[in-house]
Amino acid sequence: MDLISIVLIAIGLAMDAFAVSITCGLAIQPHNKRKFLKVPLAFGGFQALMPLIGWLAGQSLQRYIVDFDHWIAFGLLTYIGVRMIYNSLSKKDCPPEFDPSNNQVLLGLSIATSIDALAVGITFAFLNIKIIIPVIIIGLVTFFISFFGIIIGKRVGCYLGKKVEVCGGIVLIGIGLKILLEHLLG
Repeated sequence: MDLISIVLIAIGLAMDAFAVSITCGLAIQPHNKRKFLKVPLAFGGFQALMPLIGWLAGQSLQRYIVDFDHWIAFGLLTYIGVRMIYNSLSKKDCPPEFDPSNNQVLLGLSIATSIDALAVGITFAFLNIKIIIPVIIIGLVTFFISFFGIIIGKRVGCYLGKKVEVCGGIVLIGIGLKILLEHLLG
């Protein structure tokens, strides 16, 4: 998989964290730098950790599914993308009524926004992709996108968050289709 695809996957994965960051931006007290950085650090860290865990799990399963791994990659990325689109269209809770700097809340949000990255890590294992560079890219992209999401949340609010998550879902579906077509045609 080329670097552009990895960056696009990282951006697609970061879209749900971006949407949640926008919402967190509404809830975080202004001028509190510690709370301001806590969200993107947690989101970026979990988004980097989960594909590593998925990759390790996928490595142990790879020899059993090598003949149809492209279908699994397509299915996982499509499922994640469709779920992101569905979830973003069904959300109605805005403005937020939570404290994103609370450790338990932040842990829950970090896990929820990075579960998709676990599945992508499994996909990377099936495609024999070395995991270190993708993990670093995914973590950094998510950190910066979440950072800007908080800033945008302070200014724009909930309206933009749903649209961004839909775009992220479409990107993941497109990459899944690309993987499938490359394998079937090449």
